[in-house]
Amino acid sequence: MTPVAITLTILVLAVIAFVSNRISMGVVALGVAILLWASGVLTLNQALAGFGDPTVIFIAALFIVSEALDATGVTAWAGQQVISRGGTKRTPLLVVIGLLVAVLTALISVNGAVAALIPVVVVVAIRSRLAPSQLLMPLAFSAHAGSMLALTGTPVNIIVSEAAADAGARPFGFFEFALAGLPLLAGTLLIIVLLGNRVLPTREPTVLSSDVSALAKVLRLQYQLPDSTDLVGVTNGITEVVIPPRSELIGEHFFTGMTTPSGSLVVLGVQRAGGDVTGEDARLQAGDTLLLRGTWDDLEHHTSGPEVLVVDEPATLRRAVPLGAGAKRAIGILAAMVVLLATGVVPPAIAGLLAACAVVVTKVLTPYQAYRSVSWTTVVLVGGMIPLSTAFSTTGTAQLVAQGVLNLVGNATPYLGLLVMCVLAVVLGQLISNTATVLIMVPIATVLATDLHVSVLPFLMALTVVGAASFLTPVATAANTMVMEPGGYRFTDYWKLGLPLLLLFVVVGVFWVPLIWPF
Repeated sequence: MTPVAITLTILVLAVIAFVSNRISMGVVALGVAILLWASGVLTLNQALAGFGDPTVIFIAALFIVSEALDATGVTAWAGQQVISRGGTKRTPLLVVIGLLVAVLTALISVNGAVAALIPVVVVVAIRSRLAPSQLLMPLAFSAHAGSMLALTGTPVNIIVSEAAADAGARPFGFFEFALAGLPLLAGTLLIIVLLGNRVLPTREPTVLSSDVSALAKVLRLQYQLPDSTDLVGVTNGITEVVIPPRSELIGEHFFTGMTTPSGSLVVLGVQRAGGDVTGEDARLQAGDTLLLRGTWDDLEHHTSGPEVLVVDEPATLRRAVPLGAGAKRAIGILAAMVVLLATGVVPPAIAGLLAACAVVVTKVLTPYQAYRSVSWTTVVLVGGMIPLSTAFSTTGTAQLVAQGVLNLVGNATPYLGLLVMCVLAVVLGQLISNTATVLIMVPIATVLATDLHVSVLPFLMALTVVGAASFLTPVATAANTMVMEPGGYRFTDYWKLGLPLLLLFVVVGVFWVPLIWPF
């Protein structure tokens, strides 16, 4: 087999593996890199070069910055603004939620913004007497539009910006993406407001996220605590634990008001079968529940052992406290990173690494929290698929595909070539991740622009636009998958709202983008 045939065969195998969803995306990406080396298409250094690529480093650093904002309650504060400003009517709520997730996405990526706001949106829906299914899919789809507002919105933006520079043009500016992103966001919100109520299902969710204020109210009532008792704050919090069988605490004497053996936590209440435990019965048995109060750090540390089972994880509850400890530092670090990226003083990877290091040095996150916050599946996916993009360029596969497109469009205008490229990317993007799609399509877009003797910038920007148009299936992006269970969605629910949005993105990519970035 020729190198071109081998490269196309590996691509087909990767697509089949991605679509089957039976093999981890990270494993598929690693398999791609290994096959490219084993087949002799790439050298060992070329096959593994993706894991040292600055793009991969930058993406990993962004996950750490995103976690800092989420863990310190910055996103919880943003969610409160939705509740206070959006009211309870469907249209204002959709607009406010869409704008909020778009801004967050531009700063911390699609997946981070959607994951942070799902609990908020579920609470908002319940308080507004709306089905969460009416709000959660619009949340995910608005995030896709928001990813086009800034360089940091999605790994795709970073990949395409670097590709533009490698092609001899220039990297895209930090906010330059917004020239396409703002029309996309406006159109997305308009379609969601006009069509969402008609095409989205009205279903009860299978999983409800906890509202920390509502939880505190329930626990105050259940344990008969006075209203003056401060349960949840920036520094201190509460957690409810259950005594499991064979716990070392069984038989110990616990009562309300005492401190735990560590001296760090206060017992606010002890209950058995829903009733208070007092007197001689105050020796713990399996199944007893305790309400504990202390600093968030102490709650996390002293409830992590096998002696108790935690009902609501302190780390999860802590995130729901608006502007908690470290929030100002996290916001300051984010602002500094944005300034570095916007001014271009340092390369994006360096700006991201500086921000990630600052998060740890200022103790916003511990080193362990920082390592844990990185989505290693995404990192491995990008690192493993970059060699396939390299193979497309070095073997002439991209030239072959581009020539096929040119043969199809003939001597027509570059618009037709742009349209065919966008359609190819859209189809592929519904089956595999948009990141993998763009990595495959970048060399094709570059060669196509070169053969048409036009600027590569409109082709790469249009590819970025349609790369964000992953709307038709729940497996197209992680954000789509995240909202599926909380919203009670089925596989066939996505295309009904997703199809008109996909058409919008294709129109913007083919007709609007060349007006801003001329051929």
